[in-house]
Amino acid sequence: MIKQPVAVHSVESVLYPFCNNPDQLSKEQIIRLLQLTGKEETFLQTAADKVRRENVGEEVHLRGLIEFSSYCRNDCLYCGLRRSNAKAHRYRLDPDEIVAVAAEGVRLGYRTLVLQSGEDLWYSSKTLARIVEQIKKLDVAVTLSIGERSFQEYKDFFLAGTDRFLLRFETSDPDLYQHLHPGQTLGARLRCLENLDRIGYQVGSGHIVGLPGQTLSILASDLLLLKELQPDMVGIGPFVPDPDTPLGGALPGDVDLTLRTVAICRLLLPWAHLPATTALATRDPAGYAKGLQYGANVVMPNITPLKYRLSYQIYPRRSNQSEAAGELAQARQLLQAMGRPIASSYGHSLKPGRNTK
Repeated sequence: MIKQPVAVHSVESVLYPFCNNPDQLSKEQIIRLLQLTGKEETFLQTAADKVRRENVGEEVHLRGLIEFSSYCRNDCLYCGLRRSNAKAHRYRLDPDEIVAVAAEGVRLGYRTLVLQSGEDLWYSSKTLARIVEQIKKLDVAVTLSIGERSFQEYKDFFLAGTDRFLLRFETSDPDLYQHLHPGQTLGARLRCLENLDRIGYQVGSGHIVGLPGQTLSILASDLLLLKELQPDMVGIGPFVPDPDTPLGGALPGDVDLTLRTVAICRLLLPWAHLPATTALATRDPAGYAKGLQYGANVVMPNITPLKYRLSYQIYPRRSNQSEAAGELAQARQLLQAMGRPIASSYGHSLKPGRNTK
C-alpha cells in the first residue's frame, strides 16, 4: 500500500513555519533554507530525515550501476566524456558483455540494474531493446540513463521491458543550460522528460549543485522545477570539475549546500527515491553516509568491470574503487553501521497514483 506524503511536525517548526507545509514553499523560503547553518541546518536535516522515514521507510535500495560506454556525441563544458576531450579513454561493452555484467549483478543480489552511458548512438534502439529483453529474463528491474532519444526510441525501450529512465535537467536556467551544453536546449531536455512520463516510465531527473554561473536563486528554481515535474527519482550531486574540460579550473560544488538541497528535495517530494550520489562521495569520503542522513534512501554501487570503469571519467574518480563484490561489501558495511536495512524489493516508485509494470 502506498503511503501518502507526511508533513513535517516538530516543535522546532515554529522557527520555520514553511517547513510544516512544504507544498507551500516559496522561492524566497527555499533560498532561506539553502543558507541555513549550525543548529538551524540541523533542524532542516532532522526534518528531512523524519519525512524520509515516514514516507519511504528505513530501507536503502542498492542499485547496481553498469557504465557500458564512454563515447558521447555531446560537448558539455563540464563533462570528461565530452566529444572534444582528446585525453578521454573510450570504450564500448558489446551487448553480450553488458548482459554478462548484469547477470553478475543479479548473482550478487541486486534487484535493480542501471545501464548508463554517454549519448552513444552506436547502440541503436533495436540493439538496446534486445539487451534490455535479455536482462529482464534475469528477474530484475532495469533503468536506462543514456540521454536524449526520440519518442519512438523511448517507447521501444519501454516495450522491451525497461522500467525506469534517468535524465537529469542539470539546471533550470535556459541560458546557463545552453552555455554549458553547446548545441542543446533546456526545452528539448524537458520535452524528453515529458515523453518519458507519457510513455509510462518511472522517471528520474535532477540537477547539479555549484555549477559555474549558478546562483542560489537558480538553485531554488531547480528545486521548484522538480516539484513541478514530480519525478519518481531525483539525483542531486555537487559539481566536480574535470581537469580535461573547459571548466577544469572552476571551484567544485559545496558539499554542505548539496546536502541542504537534498534535504529540501525530500521535503518537496516526500515519496521520491533519492540517491546519495557518487559525486557526493567523490567530494567527501563520508558523502554516502551524509546523503543518507539528509533524506536519501538509495545508493548505487558500481558493478562495471574495473578495466572499463576507470575510463568512465565524467569527473575524476575515487582512487580506492573495488570490483563489484567489493563495492557491494562496502555499501553493506556502511548501512549496517548506520542501522539502515537493505531493501529486498525491486524498489519501484512510491509516487502516489503511480502504476508500475
